[in-house]
Amino acid sequence: MVPWRRLHSQAWWLLGLICLVSFLVMGHAAFAADAKKSTQEKSTPDLGPTMRFVVVRSSAPGCEPTCPEWISAEGSIEAGTPALFKRTLKALGGRKLPIVVDSPGGNVEAALTLGRLVRKNKLDIAVGKTRFIGCQPGVKNCKDKDGKAAPYFGNAYASSAICNSACPLMFSGGIRRVVGEWAFLGVHQITTTYIRTKLLYRTTYRMVKGKKKILSTRVVSRKNAGSYKTYEMNKPLERRLAAYLKEMGVGLGVLETMKSTPASGIQQIALDDMLQTNLVTSLDAVDLLTAPTLCKADPLPASCREVPAPENAAKPTGEVVANAAPALAGLESPQVKDVADMRFVLVRGSNPLCNPNCPEWISAEGTITAQTPEKLRQLLDDIGDRRLPIVINSPGGDVLGALAAGRLIRERKLDVAVARTDFIGCEPRQADCTAEDGVYNGLTVDAGGECGSACPIMLAGGAKRLVGPRAKLSVHSIGLEQGVKTYLKDMAVGPGLFAAMKSVQSSRHRQLEPDMMLKFGLTTRPGSADELTGPGICRSEPRPENCRELSGAKAQASMPVKS
Repeated sequence: MVPWRRLHSQAWWLLGLICLVSFLVMGHAAFAADAKKSTQEKSTPDLGPTMRFVVVRSSAPGCEPTCPEWISAEGSIEAGTPALFKRTLKALGGRKLPIVVDSPGGNVEAALTLGRLVRKNKLDIAVGKTRFIGCQPGVKNCKDKDGKAAPYFGNAYASSAICNSACPLMFSGGIRRVVGEWAFLGVHQITTTYIRTKLLYRTTYRMVKGKKKILSTRVVSRKNAGSYKTYEMNKPLERRLAAYLKEMGVGLGVLETMKSTPASGIQQIALDDMLQTNLVTSLDAVDLLTAPTLCKADPLPASCREVPAPENAAKPTGEVVANAAPALAGLESPQVKDVADMRFVLVRGSNPLCNPNCPEWISAEGTITAQTPEKLRQLLDDIGDRRLPIVINSPGGDVLGALAAGRLIRERKLDVAVARTDFIGCEPRQADCTAEDGVYNGLTVDAGGECGSACPIMLAGGAKRLVGPRAKLSVHSIGLEQGVKTYLKDMAVGPGLFAAMKSVQSSRHRQLEPDMMLKFGLTTRPGSADELTGPGICRSEPRPENCRELSGAKAQASMPVKS
């Protein structure tokens, strides 16, 4: 007879041994089972910034105090995008604003959810971009004021806007759905990624009357065991998408185009085909939902809101306003921003990485007037034979002034780039702001830089002409047709630019995308102001003409003070 204590000890020893064996055997079994069971999810490549939603109020001249508003939705669709959209809708408190979307696509499940939210809230949607005036979303210290005074200000336009990949699923949710001939909507096959995970289990059990009694099972480790992709739509997903499109009243021809287009490409759907499949509800473009004339209708559309301006209130920063005096015989642009006349100042790069040898440039900011060419000539005479690039930021203005300034720039063989100059220390227009030796310190920034109306005419005079990807350039119809056509030809700018100007009403603006500017010959190559003003250019050989080396004391003095 075995003593009880000895039997007890042997039982727990056996339990421990069984635990160890189960750890090894079950671990192997777990991997084998998981190799057969895959997790399916939609692949989302890097499509740029995540979609953000902001409320925008039209900055079109003459619409105040009652102007149309819309929701700008720009960026890639990700898993968390529907939650951001819900937050925007909640903040609107039931107001039904149209959506202006510009997106390369993204997560399919999120796009379906967005589409159902759009339909549930009975919202219209258009493919388009929003050109923000003044305050820019995502820029530090720039916050929208919706609910307090006004939201962001801007203009919606269709040129080169896209709604690709998963975006058309979101788009399908709109009540009225418009794209127009200047925007693009494209689809392709959905990519599905199968991910295998190796799971290692630990199971504890004891033997009771010769049978295993499991006490606990838990996962002790997870490891990636590889993945693979398939570019063919599986039947369950196909049925889901077909049901969704039917629910939204969109023909299945869209789904067939998706299935027949490789995931590596995009099939742009022609506007007539979109109309035939009811993907769009009319041949209209974004203006149908955002034009300022909407707010002259009776009854007033839900997207129009009256914001009475208090007496002597300042206009929103950068808002487009009509000139106090009418345009004279087409000699000046019909609309310019309520900003000061263009001023020219010398600027030295303040990036510490460039000292003591830093680039310098001429900052040209403000409205172009009849006096602009003479102001530029005076500055160029002051600096002698030094050839400094011009960094321009202007809403436009006087056409004759732009023509004369452009010819002067070409005569002096100067380069021009569109960007803002951020001054370090003080702004040149401030009364107490003085510059040592007449040179201010600053940096060039693409974001927020603009060149509109007559400004592209002045830009065309540059030897090199650069507009960065985050700067904005827009055109509209202007006077002096023959003079402008001759000038652009002299500057080796193609006729496409003048045609683009003529195609836009003077009360509207058409933003040109980088590839279009390059095609017209307005820009000489892709690039930004950094090619002319970046801190690293003064290390290149041969050294650019706008680089100047300071003495040790001056270089030290020009270093920005750190707080």
